[in-house]
Amino acid sequence: MYKELFNWIIVIISQPAKAFYALSKRKERDDEFLARFVYPLIGLVTLSAFLGILFTRKEFDVELALKASIKTLVSSFGGFFLAAYLLNEVWAGFFGKEKDMKLCQRFVGYSSALMFALNTILLLLPEFFFLRIFILYTVYIVWEGAVPYMKVEEDIRLKFVAAATVFIVAIPELINTILFMLMPGLRI
Repeated sequence: MYKELFNWIIVIISQPAKAFYALSKRKERDDEFLARFVYPLIGLVTLSAFLGILFTRKEFDVELALKASIKTLVSSFGGFFLAAYLLNEVWAGFFGKEKDMKLCQRFVGYSSALMFALNTILLLLPEFFFLRIFILYTVYIVWEGAVPYMKVEEDIRLKFVAAATVFIVAIPELINTILFMLMPGLRI
């Protein structure tokens, strides 16, 4: 399962047009996507947050590692579902398409593959903070997936890419910031 997961992540990041074309032809059950793609990625990011705090700090602080992993879990999980919900609402309201929450969840999940991979690396190796700039590549991933996967027309493609990218990138960061402000015990 993890070998297939890592292969999809590599293909989505390196060749998004080819990946989204293949994914559009792939038949998945609704909950299979979450169990085979999103949940393992969120679990991997959460484990990375825990291990990153344990092994990159001078002191061995399990409490701080647990706080970091909870903060990462909530921001990743909440960010994914809130981004998918908002994209679904914009999909129906602004673009005039029929609501399809499962389609929006799959699109947000696949488009977030780079963010999950970068967060995993940055939580384990925080001194490589400059890699955060590659999150901007998410714009290209969303651009390439808009037509083959979401069946967006060319005349509204730019608007869709802007909205989807803002949701995918900003929502997890917004949740992370809110957790930082509201819960002083989670400040790391």
